[in-house]
Parts: sequence; C-alpha cells; structure tokens
Amino acid sequence: METLSIAQARRVALGAQQMHRARPARPVSTRRALATVERLGLLQIDSVNVLARAHLLPLYSRLGPYDVGLLDRASGRAPRRLVETWAHVASFVPADTYPLLEWRRRAYVSEAWGVIRGTPLNHSVELEDVRQMIAERGPLTASQIHDELEADGRAAPRSRVEWGWNWTVAKRCLEYLFFTGEVMSARRNPAFERCYDLPERVLPPAVRDAAPVPDDAAIRTLLARGARAHGVGTLRCFKDYFRLKGPATRRAMAELVEDGTLVPVRVLGWDEPTFRHRDAVLPRRATGQALLSPFDPVVWERRRLEALFDVFYRIEIYVPAPKRVLGYYVLPFLEDDAITAFVDLKADRQAGVLRVQAAHTSPHASGATAERLAGELGLLARWLGLAETVVAPAGELAPALAGAVATAA
Repeated sequence: METLSIAQARRVALGAQQMHRARPARPVSTRRALATVERLGLLQIDSVNVLARAHLLPLYSRLGPYDVGLLDRASGRAPRRLVETWAHVASFVPADTYPLLEWRRRAYVSEAWGVIRGTPLNHSVELEDVRQMIAERGPLTASQIHDELEADGRAAPRSRVEWGWNWTVAKRCLEYLFFTGEVMSARRNPAFERCYDLPERVLPPAVRDAAPVPDDAAIRTLLARGARAHGVGTLRCFKDYFRLKGPATRRAMAELVEDGTLVPVRVLGWDEPTFRHRDAVLPRRATGQALLSPFDPVVWERRRLEALFDVFYRIEIYVPAPKRVLGYYVLPFLEDDAITAFVDLKADRQAGVLRVQAAHTSPHASGATAERLAGELGLLARWLGLAETVVAPAGELAPALAGAVATAA
C-alpha cells in the first residue's frame, strides 16, 4: 500500500484543488473560470455578503482578480453553463451535473428539511397558485409572488420577526418547488434574489433532454467527483462534497475501490481508512498563497482540515459576539502548504475600506506571514473596489500586519 506523510497528503489535496502554485498573472477568461468550476465541481451559495458573495471567492482564491460578470452570464443567460441546485448545499454546478442530482430532488422527504417537506401538506392551495404564476409569467422572485398573493388576500403580510429566516408562504412554496426541481433559478437579480422559472426555460436542451441517470450510477459519479476534487481523503471527506449518505454511498465507495478509481493509501498520522483518487498527483512543493472563504471546499470538512493542516477553525457567524474566538467572518490564510493566519474581514463599501477586524496567527505562522498577508489583502481590496485596508488592533498578528499594510501602501 502506498504511504504518504501528512505533508505529502496536504500537497495532493492542494493540487487537486488547484491551490498548490501561484495564481496566473494573465486575465481570467470565461473558459478558464468555467474550467475551474468544472474542476471544483460546484460553488457553494450563501446569502452573507459582509465581504463578497460566497460563490465568488473560491474562483478569486485560485485565479486572482476576475470579472464576476463571468459567473452571472454563465448562470443567467442561455445556454447556461452553470445552474443552481442543492448539491453540497445550495450551489452553482455545471449544467451537466444537474441530472446526477435528480434522485435527491425526488427524495425530498428524506433529503430536505422540515419546512420544505411540510409544504405540500401545509400550503397546498398556495402551492398551486405559485405553480400557475411561474408557468404563466416566470421568471418571478419570491417577493413579486408574495406581493401579488398578499394584494389578492391570499397571503398574510410579511412578518419582520427573525427576518431572513421567517419565510413567507410564497417563499416556502418556491423553495419546495426549487428543491424538487419543478422550478429553477433563471438568474439572480441585483438584490441576489432568485428569479424562478420552469426547467424547460432554463436548462440547456442537451441537459433537459438527456436520458435519466440510474440512482446508483449518479451517486457513484458524484462520490467520484468529490474524491477527484479532494485528491485524497476518507469516505467522510468524499461523501460530504455532495452531501451523500446511506447504504448507496457505501456501495458506491466499494465499487470505486474495486474498479481502481480510488486507491487505498496509508497517511501517517491520519488514523482512518484513506484513499487517493487515481488521477491525483503529488506536487513536489506548494508555493501558492490565498485567502480562503469560509465556504471554500478546502475548509468545508472541518475534521479533514484539522487532520491535514493541524488547525482548528469554525465559522462563527452564528456564535454570540462575546463568545467568538476569531471573529465574525474569518478567512484562513494559506501560505505555501500551511494555514498560517486567520483574518476577520469586512468590506466597508460606504467608506471604501477593507476592514481587518481581527488578525490571528496559527501555530504555523512564518516570519513572512504578515508581509505576504498584507499583499493578499491589498490585492483583495483592489478587486473589491476598495481604496484602502485598515487593520484594527485585535489579535496577536494585528500590530505586525498593520505595519506591513502601511509599508505596502
């Protein structure tokens, strides 16, 4: 059996995620951006916009400054190269991945959460109203549909309690229809609201007319794609990529090992059965650097992150402020093959400032960490259209980082 050190496994993982070398200096083309999404398998979507939308940052981390309109056009204009669906969670995926997730849309009773599962029973009348409105006049947003239902007396006014989580009936109906595939997102409007429409008006014809994929084959393909994206890892790592579960996933894993797609390896210090995707390579060294979004595939599976990088990291958005350790929206800083720092970032668009609200070192920080991180922050600020970077005096790295930022300015 092949044996890898943790350092070697880490480089395999970074190579699989295209994070092992410096980003290209040339402009980012649509073709290159979409090829990177294809390699990653998906881009996670999240509504938090304290720095930038979650799906925008993984491409930036790998390619550097790029025109975010590339993704808007790829997902919002025909023929769409990217579509939205439930993959890791809500995600943009290459259009040809959409048929591989049909089993999940069909199995919404076991795959979706309670609000979604209960919609057909709790809101059957409104559900039919929403179906008809989308069919006749889509694409429409949840707000547009709610306002019309409310004006007609078919929906109660919006509640402002727990705003953001307290969905209107229209939103519940649309999220059910979206989860099950009866409607899709044709595009996102400037407020980042989904504009819902029928699949036949969203999917490219080749995808729309493709033959159904048997459930076992779809799950096996998704598991293999998760393994290819990670390069090396455990069953837990690979199945988390597309949030797979159950006996079908374990059978798929056995089949992928049997046919040689996954090769058992021994990773010294990682005390779990571990596998390498047959296409994964071991870079001789890792020389890249990047800030990683909390929603980047490199940091998704926290136990994997601890095993490979020897750091503890959790997103603390939902932790009460007095109990936060690192900050509200914290990005790990990848320096060569180590995570050396954590920075709590905020884009203050009104003031034109990238605010570093806290800066902490990891045990793997180097003598060059502050200088290299300052360079990354300057590049990020320019990409976001912010004029300067301001470092608050919070965290043990803050003094050195503030000095490096001032020197680089």
